[in-house]
Parts: sequence; C-alpha cells; structure tokens
Amino acid sequence: MISILGIPYDADSSFLQGASHGPAVIRNAFRCPSTNTATEDEIELDGHPEISDAGDLELGSGQNARDHIEAAIRNLVVDGHKVLSLGGDHSITYPILRGYSSKFGKINVLQFDAHPDLYDEFDGHRYSHACPFARAFEDNIVAQLLQVGIRTMNAHQRTQADKFGVEIITARDFVETKIEISEPVYITLDLDVFDPAFAPGVSHYEPGGLSIRDVLNVIQHIDAPIIGADIVELNPTRDFQNITAMAAAKLMKELLAAML
Repeated sequence: MISILGIPYDADSSFLQGASHGPAVIRNAFRCPSTNTATEDEIELDGHPEISDAGDLELGSGQNARDHIEAAIRNLVVDGHKVLSLGGDHSITYPILRGYSSKFGKINVLQFDAHPDLYDEFDGHRYSHACPFARAFEDNIVAQLLQVGIRTMNAHQRTQADKFGVEIITARDFVETKIEISEPVYITLDLDVFDPAFAPGVSHYEPGGLSIRDVLNVIQHIDAPIIGADIVELNPTRDFQNITAMAAAKLMKELLAAML
C-alpha cells in the first residue's frame, strides 16, 4: 500500500516562504481535467486499490513539527505503507528519513536537487531547508546519498560532502545512464533541480538545470525497490499558469507508478 501524505510546512525556508501551499496545489493539478490520472506505463491511478490519500498533517513549527512528521511517517511505514510525501520545504526530508529509519535502519537516498543541502547551519539555523542531509548523516541514518543535478556547490558544502562521502552528479555532468543507487532506495525530489524554464514555481532559481524528461527517465529506469519518496519546494506564489504544479503532479504520477 502507498499512502500520499501532505506536509504543508515551510517554517524552515530561507529567502521566501510559500512551500506550505504545495500539497494542495499538487493535488489540484493531479485532478486537473486538462490531463488524466494515467501514467506513462498506462497504469490508472484514480481509484487504484494500492494507493490511498492520508491527507495533510497539521503542523506548528520547530521541533514539535519535526517530531510530528517523524511520528506520522514512522506509523505508516511500520504498518507496511510506502509513503509519497508532498511538501513543503526540503527540511521535511530529515524527519521523514528518521521515520523511515525506524523500519529500514540506514537508508539509500537518491536526491534530485540544484543544491546539496549539506550546510552545518544556514543563517544560524541547523534545521534549515539547506541542512537536512547534514542532520541525517549526523544521526547515522543514511547509508548512501547520491545527489543529481547539483549546480551550487560552494567550499563549505564540498567539505561537508567529502566528510560524509556524498556521491554527486552535477547538472553539467548529468548522463542518465550513469545513475546507480543501492537498494532499497528513497527518492527526494526538490523541484529546483529543474531549469527554471520548466519549473518557475520555486523559491530559488538556479539556471542550467535538468529537464522534466531527464528526471522522469531516471525514475522510470531505477532498477531497485523504491520504499518512499517526497516532492518538495513547490512555491505556488512564484508559479506561472500552474506550470510547476502540473510538473509536480506528473512527477507524482510517475513516482507512484515506480513505487507500485
């Protein structure tokens, strides 16, 4: 069984907020009559017996929010569910991984992102959306982290990546046939991995990114069980004619298909 869980949280965002509106916008795009709910493998997702919507979490901020996210994920995973989480800013991935670790121990993570999100702290905040993977490594809950699409590596994050043994395929060096990840795998997909031409509805524009097709091809050819995934950093306040929302809904469909 796959549960879709909305995590409307952006209290740990830098620069701009707005990602807390992501879950509702992605669900609306998924139901948009301009398209349908079939995947590219011709799986009909609407009413699929192995997929359920767990609704949205009601969250405050800070440690209470992180604890709530972790507990919700843990309860679903322990009950045998895979979870596709809709964010929310990227800080939510840290408590999600903690929840998953209660069943799986150390986790193999495939991260699509423009940014490494490995800061020890950002603007004095250790739980910023720029820091989730540093916290996850410190908690010893990540076995392998493969980052794809990176194009903002600075000296501090390079030091962090080397310290934690992170594998990085930059946007400049991206060749989809080179994507290899140990199994089982958790996928975290930050929408700013895409060039802003494909996904303008994000807070941090980073030109020179991947295309929607690039990422879909990787997801559709992962030769490993996918235990869970998240889609994060949709900021509807910056979107244009729902371009990013529709892209997120498309990615949601193909992630569900890959997880089935």
